[in-house]
Amino acid sequence: MSDTHDGQLATTVEKVVEEFGGKFIVETGVPWRSTIVNWKKSSGSVIHLTAYGLRLQDVIEEIKSVKSDKLIIVGAEKMPGEVFQLADWNVAVTNQPISEVSALGIFLDWLSDHHMREEFPGARRKILPSGHGKNVLGIN
Repeated sequence: MSDTHDGQLATTVEKVVEEFGGKFIVETGVPWRSTIVNWKKSSGSVIHLTAYGLRLQDVIEEIKSVKSDKLIIVGAEKMPGEVFQLADWNVAVTNQPISEVSALGIFLDWLSDHHMREEFPGARRKILPSGHGKNVLGIN
């Protein structure tokens, strides 16, 4: 989420969802503060991934017990302090520096009880495990 529109990012995510299925939404170019406030007004939960938060393993069960839709904010170097106050949970995947993409992947793995879905509804393609090379199956 960013105040700057990134059409390429939105297009890439839409193409991945179209091919591999699932429910994933990305919006860019919208003011972050109003996005968070409106999300919370619609009864959604806000999780902010940051190295300065509570340990993931200490809060993950509480997060999973809340059945609302979840907005995940991935921290960056210049994250406004207000985000820490607006978030329902400030969560540290690790208290060491880690890439934002890695933090998101690890968090989603824990959120799914380490059982990331092999196939999402609406998929046109499915990646098959392979020790060498790429093996992608078209689904009709």
